[in-house]
Amino acid sequence: MAVYLDNNATTSIKPEVCDAMMPYLTDIWGNASSVFYSVGQKAESELQKLRESVAKNIGAKNANEIYFTASGCEADNWAIKGFAFANKRKGNHIITTKIEHHAILGACEFLEKHGFNVTYLDVDEVGYVTPEAVEAAITDNTILISVMTANNEIGTIEPIKEIAEVAKKHKITFHTDAVQAIGHIKIDVSELGVDMLSLSAHKFHGPKGVGMLYIKNGTRIDNLIHGGGQERGKRAATENLAGIAGLSKALDIAVSDIDKNIAHMKKMRDKLITGLRDRIDYIKLNGPDDERRLCNNVNFSYEFVEGEAILMRLNMKDICASSGSACASGSLDPSHVLLAIGVPHEIAHGSIRFSVSEDTTDEEIDYVLDVMPKIIDGLRAMSPMYEAFEDGKLESFTKKYMEGR
Repeated sequence: MAVYLDNNATTSIKPEVCDAMMPYLTDIWGNASSVFYSVGQKAESELQKLRESVAKNIGAKNANEIYFTASGCEADNWAIKGFAFANKRKGNHIITTKIEHHAILGACEFLEKHGFNVTYLDVDEVGYVTPEAVEAAITDNTILISVMTANNEIGTIEPIKEIAEVAKKHKITFHTDAVQAIGHIKIDVSELGVDMLSLSAHKFHGPKGVGMLYIKNGTRIDNLIHGGGQERGKRAATENLAGIAGLSKALDIAVSDIDKNIAHMKKMRDKLITGLRDRIDYIKLNGPDDERRLCNNVNFSYEFVEGEAILMRLNMKDICASSGSACASGSLDPSHVLLAIGVPHEIAHGSIRFSVSEDTTDEEIDYVLDVMPKIIDGLRAMSPMYEAFEDGKLESFTKKYMEGR
């Protein structure tokens, strides 16, 4: 049985979620848009109940502010592109950060080819962006601000409520990518003051292939997918009723158990961070070392070794981890997030992310803490860089970093 510590890439589906989905694959199989007969009417009625449940669990005031999508990436793209094109007469300037998910960055880069200007804000050494920095970037042409709730790679929790207040002050629409935050911090769109929010079911023990975009009533946004009247005419395609049922149930569980789950994940996270620091030299924790860090995220750079080599050896020991965002796992380039927080290229290449869940056990963490030092020692023994460092021909970035703290 593998030790699965890549929960920021995806999570296992809870049995209760599977059970909640089954009726929509067997009995309630109708098309929710076919409202002229009972089979379709039943599906439409159930869809509305699921929409109401999701709205309640994220603090939305109205169920009609909930729009279902095929993924978090789609929700992000829709928020950025749909809003930009719908409001281009008001302005053409968008503000985001350099550490956003590729779904946001890619959408912004697309818009730059279509006459929009984008400001990519710098972050500090732990990935934090201040409301003051956001406000300083606002121009007369700014129409949209998008800042992620929590970073998927280094776990930084951003000051979303404060940034939303800045946006509201200047009458600018604010979107947040909360894909990595659901189940790890409490999310209430009304309390946060956001205008749009994205999430994805498979990040909190729901099924893959279903996401959601919260759009506050009064927010003008173009369609991303054309050709049908689904989702109140805004997102064409027959609704994935079973997937939506899974999202709804997974969200209900995540919200109901959040205090207990956060406490457990923090315990596992801190045990892993402390254990790795105690057992391995020349490593750097990427991201905050305080309450601004997601409860489940551990990201270290291991100097003098390559992340891919670490992952291969972890796999041989049946341990699942990652070297960054799952959406960029095929890239040989260092993480854009790590580069943005000032980690040098050669050090960024040696970074590994562990992400625990509420199901992670002490025994699993103990196993990782036993295996990781041996893997790092073995790889460094073959590393020309480590040999040069031991011979005094190469300085240690992580040593200087630790001394400067």
